[in-house]
Formats: sequence, structure tokens, C-alpha cells
Amino acid sequence: MNKILGNIFKCVIITVFVVVLTAVTVTAKKGRWGVSFSGFDANAGTPPRGNECADYLLQFDAYYVGNSNEKAIYLTFDAGYENGFTEGMLDTLKKHDVPATFFLVGTYIKNNPKIINRMIKEGHIVANHTMNHPDMTSMSSIEAFRKELSAAEDEYKSVTGRDMPKYYRPPSGDYSESNMKMAQELGYKTIFWSLAYADWDNNSQPSKEMAFSKLLPRIHPGAIILLHNTSQTNSLILDELIVKYKEMGYVFKSLDELVA
Repeated sequence: MNKILGNIFKCVIITVFVVVLTAVTVTAKKGRWGVSFSGFDANAGTPPRGNECADYLLQFDAYYVGNSNEKAIYLTFDAGYENGFTEGMLDTLKKHDVPATFFLVGTYIKNNPKIINRMIKEGHIVANHTMNHPDMTSMSSIEAFRKELSAAEDEYKSVTGRDMPKYYRPPSGDYSESNMKMAQELGYKTIFWSLAYADWDNNSQPSKEMAFSKLLPRIHPGAIILLHNTSQTNSLILDELIVKYKEMGYVFKSLDELVA
């Protein structure tokens, strides 16, 4: 118990340091998830700093990074709508035998049953990104919180005939300690990320060179990568990105392996 309290205390101290260093107004109680690569050294085998420490998050069954001693990557995608690129990305994932987790809103699941069932058939996880993509930190009651998740669960069950896996990603990364507790009470594991880049704006898609300048030098053991399958750039770079990561000695694993 003393060791656990000590780790949490260290996390709080580091969190305060990161906030001061990066001038981000984030507290341990509520914020928008992000990571800092200030002083990051990929060769050192240490992950970037998150708003909260991994040990602190674990008490809520929440994760932002995996084992820093293992060159494993956990590839995840977020989407609120279909933009015509997902099936091509699924082709690429199948070609390289790479598992992924797709955090999807309920309306995406409802409107794209063929794609959802293909994801499952090919070994991917379809996980909960809520029904309507609201700011979940505005919900003070577990009843309202449960409604957003259960509505997406219902769409998943209707489309697949299965129960939805209990992984949850907060829309826009907005989180609070109480929300993580609510998700935990409902049996969910909250999944943040340790590597992402600005790929979500369809009107301002990054170039291949810009994408690689963020995604390659910042890769690290245990990385949980967030990409958007609505991104045209991601559809163009995914094949080469996977090859480059494998050449760097990384293997791709499922979230099921992360939390096991």
C-alpha cells in the first residue's frame, strides 16, 4: 500500500511539473488529455509525459501507454463518421496482419454495419466512443454517463449480435477523475494515447512528410497510437508507416494484450 501511495504521490508531483513546464492548465481532477515530448529521447526507452502518470491512471483501469520495456505498438483509430478511407485501411491492416482498435461513435456503427462486421471478422476491436461525442466531463451523474455508453452498446449489439468490448475513449480526450471512476464502475477501461498528430481536419490534411516527422521519431516502446480513419493522409501513409515501424523492431499488439 505504501508503495502504491508513493507512486501516486510521485505522479502528482510530476504532473504539477509538466503543467508548469508546458503552461497547460490541467489538473489531476479534470482536463483534456495530451502528452508532452519536451526532452523526449526515443533511444532512452521512456514514454512521453502525459497529463497524468500511468500509475495514477491504473487505479481507474485507465491507460495511456504500455510496457516501456517492450517494443510493442497498440494501434487505435477514432471516427465519428465514415469518409471513404476505412476499407482501404482495413486492407492494409490485413496485408500486414496488424490488429487495431476502432473507437467509434454510435451513429457510425449504426450507419456502417458492413464495415463494422468486417472489422470484427478480421480480428479488430470495435470500442466505445459514446453515442453522440459529447463532453463527458459535463455529466455529473452516472445515469447520464451510462446512457451515452449504453446507446452505443445497443447499436453495436444490433449490428453484430454481440456484446460490445468494454473499452472507452473520452471524446476529444476530455476527462475527469469522476468520469474515469464512472467508466470503471460500468466495467470499462479508459484508453488514452501516447502518440498522435493533427490528422482530423479534412480541410487541412497534413502532408506525408509532416505526418512522418511526427509519427516516426516519436515512436516509443508501449506506444498507444491515435489516428483518425477519416484522414486521407492516414489512408496514404498507413502501409509505409507499418513497414517502417516493423523495420525499427516494433511489433503490433491488441489492447486485449495491453490490459491482460
